[in-house]
Amino acid sequence: MTFLSMISKVFALVLLLASPAFGQDVARIVYLGLDGDPYYEPQAVYTGLSLRDRKRPLDGVRLGFRDTRVLGRALGVKFELTERLIAEEETVAGVLRDVLDGEPLAVLIDLPRDAMAEAIATAQPQDTLINIRDGANHWRQEGCSPALLHSAPSDSMLTDALAQHLRGQSWPRVLLLHSDSERDLEIVEAVRRSAAKFGLRIVDEKNFELTNDPRRRDRNNIALLTGGPTHDVIWIVDDEGEFGRYVPFHTYAARPVVGSEGLSPRAWHWTFERYGAPQLNQRFRRIAERDMTSEDWAAWVAVRSVVDAVTSVRSADRAAVSAALRSQDLSIDLYKGVRGNFRDWNGQLRQPILLATHNAVISVAPLQGFEHRTDTLDTLGWDRPESTCQF
Repeated sequence: MTFLSMISKVFALVLLLASPAFGQDVARIVYLGLDGDPYYEPQAVYTGLSLRDRKRPLDGVRLGFRDTRVLGRALGVKFELTERLIAEEETVAGVLRDVLDGEPLAVLIDLPRDAMAEAIATAQPQDTLINIRDGANHWRQEGCSPALLHSAPSDSMLTDALAQHLRGQSWPRVLLLHSDSERDLEIVEAVRRSAAKFGLRIVDEKNFELTNDPRRRDRNNIALLTGGPTHDVIWIVDDEGEFGRYVPFHTYAARPVVGSEGLSPRAWHWTFERYGAPQLNQRFRRIAERDMTSEDWAAWVAVRSVVDAVTSVRSADRAAVSAALRSQDLSIDLYKGVRGNFRDWNGQLRQPILLATHNAVISVAPLQGFEHRTDTLDTLGWDRPESTCQF
């Protein structure tokens, strides 16, 4: 046998040993959404402007899968994505039961509130649903479930991050403006809680009304709404964008604007320039031809968390991956400077929150000086002693 032929045989043996077995494991992840979901329909106001042009975060999901090909070969695992939209004539429970019969490692939930409640009621404790959309505190508190994890930050995580910034800037006096929509009132509750938690004082709270009634002009005139008690900052809660866009530069006194306009707390921002974020943003832009949003990031990191759990157990065994996902030893690269995992008391992903304007990240919470006895990320959102979640 020549030296070259011997080398070629050794090389072939190495390739054979490195290759996965013929019957490799399948790691299946399912994206579950609603066909015709009004959340993704253009939200046009009376002039025809669409103020909230939301995109399904499927590009974030797909980006998470692009990085699994080489890893899957090394682990002997084949990663598969199923994208499932619930048709009008179908039920959430029926579709989810069908999906779960295929024993996926996780189902990424992108559903309206009522449909999400039905999905949670259908799932069993051994299942894994990852909420990539809904920030309501309800799902992390009394509406929690052992089957439910959250990659999207909660309302309280976002408002806590902003409250930390206001405290750090010595802007403790807050004028709170909001509408009376159900969603805005949920966020208002989170703002009140964060203000109390970080020593801010809401000096006045005013409700905006979209009306042409001259007798109620004090409810839609920005100068009148922003007058009154002395304040350091105006905090706007306007989830649908009905009035908040008119507040900056139109206030009774010169004051910074935060919340739904001005400086906003986000899971992600396309201008973030540290910790590998530019590379993630560029990779996303190449496949989606648009900038990465917070919703895209939540979908991407949900896939990333499952992939990291599979890597940690080197298997696609459903029970082992489920345990790894919920382990406090799980270490997910968030591209935000620290690694994250899911809180074991309510399933929320620990993560920093970016505080950004429309075109710049101003700071990242938790801010320096806000300490915690075990993990500073737990200064954001519901901490273990505050939790009412009962699995």
